[in-house]
Amino acid sequence: MSTHAHLDSAVATVMVLDDNDTKRYIVGSWLRRAGHTVVEAADGAEGLALLAGASDADLPELAVVDVRLPDMSGFEVCEQIKADPRTASLPVIHVSASAVEVSDRAQGLHRGADAYLTEPIAPDELLATVTAALRYARARRRAERLARRVAALNSSTLAVYGARDGEAFTTAAAAGAAALMASPAVAVSLSPDNRTLLLAAAAAAPPGLSGPTEPLVVPEQPAASVRQADLRVLDLLCETALGDGIGTDMVLLSGEQWKSLVPGDPSGGADVFPGRVGLVLARTKQGRPPVALAVDATTLAGVDDGELLSQLAQACALALEALRSQSEEHALVLTLQRTFLPDRLPQVPGVDMAVRYEPAADHAEIGGDFYEAIQTPDGLLLAIGDVAGHSLQAAMVMGEVRHALRAYAIEGHDPRTLLDRLDALLVRLRPSITVTVCLVLVETGGRRIHVANAGHIPPLLRRTDGSTRYLTEHGPLLGLQLPHPPATPHDVAEGSTILLLTDGLIEVPGEDLDDSMDALSDTLRGAPQELGELCDVLLDTFGKGKTDDIALLAARLL
Repeated sequence: MSTHAHLDSAVATVMVLDDNDTKRYIVGSWLRRAGHTVVEAADGAEGLALLAGASDADLPELAVVDVRLPDMSGFEVCEQIKADPRTASLPVIHVSASAVEVSDRAQGLHRGADAYLTEPIAPDELLATVTAALRYARARRRAERLARRVAALNSSTLAVYGARDGEAFTTAAAAGAAALMASPAVAVSLSPDNRTLLLAAAAAAPPGLSGPTEPLVVPEQPAASVRQADLRVLDLLCETALGDGIGTDMVLLSGEQWKSLVPGDPSGGADVFPGRVGLVLARTKQGRPPVALAVDATTLAGVDDGELLSQLAQACALALEALRSQSEEHALVLTLQRTFLPDRLPQVPGVDMAVRYEPAADHAEIGGDFYEAIQTPDGLLLAIGDVAGHSLQAAMVMGEVRHALRAYAIEGHDPRTLLDRLDALLVRLRPSITVTVCLVLVETGGRRIHVANAGHIPPLLRRTDGSTRYLTEHGPLLGLQLPHPPATPHDVAEGSTILLLTDGLIEVPGEDLDDSMDALSDTLRGAPQELGELCDVLLDTFGKGKTDDIALLAARLL
């Protein structure tokens, strides 16, 4: 006999409901000799009260109900039992010596009974019917419980795969284990950048409930709190299970062993278990840090419990590996992207400069934002631009445009000619690409600038009195093979600041770009004079959570 079949046929607490003392005694004695625990009631009201007053742990698992009762029929008793969500799955066996017609038996079954026996009843027949009803009811409850937990496993897996960083992942893993096992849970993982060990604890989630005609309800994931932990904790956990292996491994620990491996903190930390702890570790690649999940060991009593927790741990390990790969890819592309940008700014007498470049935080694609500062025969050329799109091709085009700009500028061409030549280069070599570029030539001596703008955000000028204005003259963006107007000269006072930027700083989906530009202008009026601090203030104010790269180039004319 399988483990499930053996458990499903085990003895139970049975309620015998009959107004005849002799019959109640006989049926009760048969059940007791078979090992069952028997509770008795003499009428319908007493039987229903017995069920209502019993705790969940003491609730009978089956009822043997006589059809003819003094206060109500057994059919009515059965209907009330089945109507209560708490007892709806309780099997009811009708017995009767008088209601023995086919219509009586059909009515009993239609009104909720799980079996119908007519007297005289042989002991073996009653006991076999009780065993069959218990086996079916227990298998059904086990299947419903497993369905809820599989749904919780699916929900928890989606949550860990949806995490965008190490803290979100670890909290989702702890909350998922708590929801899956209806237990306090702790998750331990190394952050995707392999620098910080994170530990998250979650309280037990209440089990999901569902009645016989109600949809399945999956328990909500509880809130989880995360903190940093000693890096050695994960090594100690690996020594108890999994070691250097891959896959999953589970071990049961005493409460003292768990506390020695994962010390608590004043806010509670990992000390959330009343006794023994079930610990599972999972790793998908050799040499990678594993994920650890811990729950109350008493929740691992069922034959499916350990398998479900192991599946969640494996899903967590796969999700963390994806995060770690994404983190490594992101670091690689940022390194590659920065090789396309200037490694330093030139030292030019009479001009202070500061630059900031912030890649978009939520993806690993390379962007096409760039900046440049070049000494030319006519003065200092400041440039900022943006290649359309986020891809390796956009970054390659950005590098080509920047290097071509440097070559043309060193030859001594004026800003308008520079734009014409860059446009011709794009049309010839990259006919499907468009680029925005703003050029500002600061004449030697710093009292006059020339602005040539090819479809880019206009430069923002802050005068010495703190007032600001955009230098809005512009022409078509590059790549359209359209003529560009001459550069526009502007006289500037000593101490003026020029700010060049890409649209990633101020562009917000769904908001008017003019409003964002006005807000930037207002902020620049009160920003610090020191250029590094000025750039940091602008990034703190406008650059949080943006989905596009940000480039800033600030210059003050002394």
